[in-house]
Amino acid sequence: MITRRFLVGAGAAALGASAFGRFASAAAGGSYEVTMTETEWRKRLTPDQFAVLREEATERPYTSPLLDEHRAGTFTCAGCALPLFSSATKFESGTGWPSFWQPLPKAVGETRDTSFGMVRTEVHCARCGGHLGHVFDDGPKPTGLRYCMNGVALAFTPGTA
Repeated sequence: MITRRFLVGAGAAALGASAFGRFASAAAGGSYEVTMTETEWRKRLTPDQFAVLREEATERPYTSPLLDEHRAGTFTCAGCALPLFSSATKFESGTGWPSFWQPLPKAVGETRDTSFGMVRTEVHCARCGGHLGHVFDDGPKPTGLRYCMNGVALAFTPGTA
C-alpha cells in the first residue's frame, strides 16, 4: 500500500542530494516568441536557472530569496523578462515556494504533467516556454488557485504592482 509517508520519501529520493531534481525538457517543445539554442540558454542563465527553466527541475523549498519578497512590484520570467505575476497576488502558502493566486493576463501557459505517477498542471512562460512550477486548486479567494513557482525561475522588479 502506498502511504503519504511513502510518497514523501519517494519524492525526496527523486530529488536526491542535489538542490534540484532533473526532468526531461518539455520547454524545448512548442513554438515561442523567444527561442534560443541550448548553448545560448546556458550562457544567458545560471546553472540553477537553466535546470529549472529549461530542464523542468524543482528547487528545494525555502531556498529562494523571493519567498520573502513583500515589496510592491512585478515578478518576471528569469529567462526572458516577461512580466508574470503582480506582487498584489502573492500570498504565503506555507509550501516553501513563492505562491500567487493569479498570473498576469496572457503571461503563462499550462500543460498536463504526469511525472512522479501523479497528474498536475505545469505552468510555463508564455513567451519563452520556460518551466516555472505548477498550479493547484488549493489557493485563496478569489481564484482558489495556488501558482506554486520556483523562485529561481523568477526575477523581481520593484515598483507599482
